[in-house]
Amino acid sequence: MILFSYTMVADFFEFQADHLLFMNATDSVGKEWIFVGKFHASETVGNYVSISLPWFAVDKGLKVNDEITFTEIPQGNGPWKNFKVVIKRKIRLFGQDIWGELMV
Repeated sequence: MILFSYTMVADFFEFQADHLLFMNATDSVGKEWIFVGKFHASETVGNYVSISLPWFAVDKGLKVNDEITFTEIPQGNGPWKNFKVVIKRKIRLFGQDIWGELMV
């Protein structure tokens, strides 16, 4: 599960506590995915969004500290949003940290 501060997704979705959001995403190899998220309101941590993606994590072999970036592909104003999803992993090469895109 991924948790986002609402401020990170405010440009894409209007906050509505306890409502769902839907995202179509295309990965780096052209495979399409559907993600379902939920808006949460909390007095202790503020507004946030959770996105559950266990099938995606398993298929892509996600690891702790992998970087997942969603970039919106403009499609109109419907409840479904379309995104490109990119996964990057940090590797250490000759003593230097390098981020590389996973093409799986």
